[in-house]
Amino acid sequence: MTFNPDADISGNTTRRRGRGAAIAGGGAGVLGLVALVVAMLGGPDLTGLVGGVPGGENRPASSGENTLAECDTGQDANTRDDCRIAGAEIVLNQYWSKHVDGYQPPTITVVDGQTPTQCGTASNAVGPFYCPPEQGVYIDPTFFQLMRQQFGASAGELAQLYIVGHEWGHHIQNITGIMDAHPNNGTGPDSNSVRTELQADCYAGAWLGAITEQKDENGVAYVQRPTETQIEDALNAAFAVGDDHIQEQSGFVNPESFTHGTSEQRQAWFANGYKSGLGVCDTFAVPGDDL
Repeated sequence: MTFNPDADISGNTTRRRGRGAAIAGGGAGVLGLVALVVAMLGGPDLTGLVGGVPGGENRPASSGENTLAECDTGQDANTRDDCRIAGAEIVLNQYWSKHVDGYQPPTITVVDGQTPTQCGTASNAVGPFYCPPEQGVYIDPTFFQLMRQQFGASAGELAQLYIVGHEWGHHIQNITGIMDAHPNNGTGPDSNSVRTELQADCYAGAWLGAITEQKDENGVAYVQRPTETQIEDALNAAFAVGDDHIQEQSGFVNPESFTHGTSEQRQAWFANGYKSGLGVCDTFAVPGDDL
């Protein structure tokens, strides 16, 4: 259990959108999963990663859109992955509104099958991502199942919050000008892409490190203090999406193609944020050898 059962998450604005497409029985193969995981935490330039739909910004949203009105309590968040995402929205917005002047939250959409976005098609073959021009986060909860089935990650409750928190980190980078100040300059272990992703990991860790301080209007803490097992689970998720770990599945590791950082780096920056807070998350000020 992660959320306090009596916590009030009824103020969430999380939407569900899509056409209800099902995952094929066999799941994604290794190459498909690699593409999925790379896209999962894709940051500023997602269109190239997910095969953006030409003219996607002009395509209408799926007619199958609704709010998650049934996600009202922490108990709902403990029971359902989509309600856990909705609960994370509430807690993330409260956290970041205290740390960013004039904070404006992103939209958050739970993808059911697939739906068009300005960054291409969000689907169960892509995984979670942030779309900068929309200032929107898209997450298909079935991604957590794929992490377990195909990549050996436990993808438990705190790991899921880490993934949502990472995508929120990209939103913070967008609205505070970090993305503009450090644009995509290619790939490699010292690239802006890697630094951007590691910073988002650190942001997620900082949020989770302070998460028990956040309370609803009735004074009920939203989330219980994470256990050591849950923290290890979040670190396990960070390990699973390291560039080296992903590339090892294909038998060849090429650091010059890195876009997200190694498993060790991703775990380390998450842990830095978790232990020390936002003040240690300036990955762009760190020499390449110290990343």
